[in-house]
Amino acid sequence: MKIAYFDCFAGISGDMVIGALLDLGLDPAVLEYELCKLPLEGYRLQVSRVEKCGIQTTHFQVILTDATGEHLADAEFQEVEQPAETHHPHHHTQHAHPHRSLTEIIRLIQDSHLSAAVKSTACQIFTRLGQAEARVHGVSLEQVHFHEVGGIDAIVDIVGAAIGLEQLGLERIYASPLHLGSGFVRCAHGLFPVPAPATANLIAGVPVYSSAVKGELVTPTGAAIITTLAQQFGPLPAMVIQATGYGAGSRDREIPNVLRVFLGYRKIIDQESRNLTSECTTPILSLTQ
Repeated sequence: MKIAYFDCFAGISGDMVIGALLDLGLDPAVLEYELCKLPLEGYRLQVSRVEKCGIQTTHFQVILTDATGEHLADAEFQEVEQPAETHHPHHHTQHAHPHRSLTEIIRLIQDSHLSAAVKSTACQIFTRLGQAEARVHGVSLEQVHFHEVGGIDAIVDIVGAAIGLEQLGLERIYASPLHLGSGFVRCAHGLFPVPAPATANLIAGVPVYSSAVKGELVTPTGAAIITTLAQQFGPLPAMVIQATGYGAGSRDREIPNVLRVFLGYRKIIDQESRNLTSECTTPILSLTQ
């Protein structure tokens, strides 16, 4: 069984997930080709090799563009004074810039030419993210809207993660406890302590921890991806490691700001083999008594 272990010692975000999968061998051209099956415009992909604390890693970024292809700078995503960081808001309130409803995003994915498996995985992740946002704002799932800017980012990250899992042939995902970080994050309605409200909903029932490392280490998109995909949270399971991928975060911190993913396999012994082993060993055991 081909598996992956997500070591979230520096947290997890959507772009870190894609970066780690690319580092493990996901072909950037294949990722871009598959994403083009979505009727989505206004962005381009950027993949680069960067060094984090002496480690070579892969950095993935969604560059938002206007109709001419020029980069768009959005004030909502600018760095703010420490300890607060800017959080990509997804909520239901009315703002001047356009936004997509969860229903529209699900329809966009379902109507695409992506594989059935990718569609299913991406829709599960988005639905979980939408449910978390709905609980935060006290609205129905149908009323949840994602800002156009944050929406494009989240769509590419979530669908890209689903594509990467399929392309790498992963059958099961495991993850470490999630390192949340500390400090405050700036949301649409002001400063909130880490984890952000939606993230707090998403990580319910999952082992997490905090530390003196400042910043939002687990984003809502990252939390939605890993809590949907991971079958188990805990220490590294018994596995044969074949490759290690490092997905870089955008900021530099006092620890390597990377998501480390181990790719490998587990040997599964079926019940028939267990029974056969038991039958073969029973007479030998009886002779020694």
